Amino acid sequence: MLSQKAKYALKALCQLARYPEGQLMLVSEIAEREQAPRKFLELILLDLKRHGLVFSQRGKHGGYALAKPASQIMVGEVIRILDGPLAPLPCASLTGYRRCLDCDDEATCPVRSVMRRVRDAMAEIVDSTSIADAAAVSIGRAVVSLTDG
Repeated sequence: MLSQKAKYALKALCQLARYPEGQLMLVSEIAEREQAPRKFLELILLDLKRHGLVFSQRGKHGGYALAKPASQIMVGEVIRILDGPLAPLPCASLTGYRRCLDCDDEATCPVRSVMRRVRDAMAEIVDSTSIADAAAVSIGRAVVSLTDG
């Protein structure tokens, strides 16, 4: 399951992707738009900065911006940074593999087989979806809802 931390991170990155290029966005502005706790969001953005996804500047005209184009930041990368491996079970993980203590034979384990397929399907989606893609989808939904009502 996606943690609240990863969810806020993805939403913050989408906000930054939609912000005018070259301009810095205040944490308080992101927090207000996403209804996220400002202090928690600050910690998340610091983590993303350590991993090279965002850039920050301190001071009166400070704030955050994407450190690279939104099209080059994949949703899967963000999830792995904040939540770790995608697999629902350690035995199904490619990067965080651990054998289950109660498993006699991984090769024939039906649970592992299903969870491996779940992991692969999820990875296919999140590793081919960029922050730019996600930001564009949310803009498209906003436009549709405005024109519907």
